[in-house]
Amino acid sequence: MLIRVMYHDRKYDMVNASLLDKLITSGRILKFQRVEGWITIGKDPIRGHGGIYGGPERRRQVKRA
Repeated sequence: MLIRVMYHDRKYDMVNASLLDKLITSGRILKFQRVEGWITIGKDPIRGHGGIYGGPERRRQVKRA
């Protein structure tokens, strides 16, 4: 799957989805496009790159004997 990205020099490219995380982590891209629109790195939430969650724990807790 190809994803449209915008580099810091405002040039666009289509990259393989497997490369996207590496580009985000290295700081090489400014934005990438999802179905719902453009995601700005450092501004919009990105799965796997979130901050600290302050809400209640929703995962099921497993009690071990």
